[in-house]
Amino acid sequence: MKLKFCGAAGTTTGSQHLLEVNGKRILLDCGLYQGRRQDEYEINCCFPHLDPSSIDVVVLSHAHIDHSGNLPNLCSKGFSGNIYATFATRDLCQIMLADCARIQASDVKWLNKRLKKEGHPLREPIYSVEDADACMRQFVNVGYDRPLPISDGVSLTFLDAGHILGSAQVLLEIEDQEDGQKKRFLFSGDVGRGDNDILRDPAVARDIDFLLMESTYGGREHEMPTRADDRLVAILERSLKRGGKILIPAFAVERTQALLWVLHQLFEEQRIPEVPVYVDSPLAVNATEIFRLHPECFNEEVHRFLHEKRNPFGFDGLTLIREVQKSKDLNAQEGQAIIISASGMCEAGRILHHLRNGIGDPRTTVLFVGYCAQQTLGWKIRERWEEVRIFGETFKVKAAVEELDSFSGHADHSELLDYFGAMTGPRRKVWLVHGEQERSETFRTALQEVHEGEVSVGVLGETVEF
Repeated sequence: MKLKFCGAAGTTTGSQHLLEVNGKRILLDCGLYQGRRQDEYEINCCFPHLDPSSIDVVVLSHAHIDHSGNLPNLCSKGFSGNIYATFATRDLCQIMLADCARIQASDVKWLNKRLKKEGHPLREPIYSVEDADACMRQFVNVGYDRPLPISDGVSLTFLDAGHILGSAQVLLEIEDQEDGQKKRFLFSGDVGRGDNDILRDPAVARDIDFLLMESTYGGREHEMPTRADDRLVAILERSLKRGGKILIPAFAVERTQALLWVLHQLFEEQRIPEVPVYVDSPLAVNATEIFRLHPECFNEEVHRFLHEKRNPFGFDGLTLIREVQKSKDLNAQEGQAIIISASGMCEAGRILHHLRNGIGDPRTTVLFVGYCAQQTLGWKIRERWEEVRIFGETFKVKAAVEELDSFSGHADHSELLDYFGAMTGPRRKVWLVHGEQERSETFRTALQEVHEGEVSVGVLGETVEF
């Protein structure tokens, strides 16, 4: 068997891992790389480390764009096989991939105006809405804990990863025709923290021989436990005293719904003053509707709340915004408000308009509730850059910047060690991916102290045999 690291090796975006077994090529995830604009285009458009037409099967761990976002491009360039995903992942991809195509079209339109003025060649989006729609026809839905043959001598089982709705660990039970041995290979996908406000805890994987594992937060601990209502209350009270708006860049899937659930509880308990809350993202609005359709992913508390005929993600004072004009009206609106808008890394979407309007106002608060990859706009703001560029213009950062990592969907260093420790089996070889180089190396060192098997960090473009 061979494993090639085609993305998310030495970085946290563009997850793509190619497994060759019994003469077949199985691609684990097909995500978009997110970072510097020029790098994004060159990496995403052409698949430098794999040939789409040579892939037999795709297995998708979850719907986040850095894991699923380049599937339409893969299909348009020759991949014609099945894309295996959980039911919730498929439903989320239905809206997320089309939304990604629309964002690309908008970004390219804006970029081409500048390129034309400078006399440079114009660009085309990596894929279209039509490509995204066509890609969905190749999806095959699989429930959690339901083994399914997907290739010669290879059976797939999805285990709950507790990261976002529908997220899964990918367990492949393999009868290796080269050496006649049976092997259990696990791709962790992105590992959730456990004790999630909405989702179930990650399932414990058993009898694992080979492990491909994420390392996003290697060497870093979240600032607090997963449920930290008191910290959120303190931030909101401090922010409201400034008199301005609270802008929350949040991923449209899972992070937005987790915020709504917690805010719902805080308002009901009267722990924070009543203030209008807006979800300004068509994708987030659509995703919130999909959440209600998949109670199989909920923990007992939310499941019980839902069966009491109450909407966990809706409350008085909440406005869901799809229309462009209503989004623009928010920037002209006086008074205080909490505005939740995508994207979480501030690389696209309506949050950019709200930041352009408010980042220079010291009354504004920008509250980050999740991870931002290096060099993204969100990362620069979190790193307290004095100036940032938004839509080609430079703005001084005068807004207050707050961080609340308890909403992170990723397990931190200790939680990753706990996840690994709960797993059983020899884990003869472990490869770490989906982490900045320093974080992966730090986590590798920690794992090597508690595990006798071989632990290494995946190198982009490298192929390993096992």
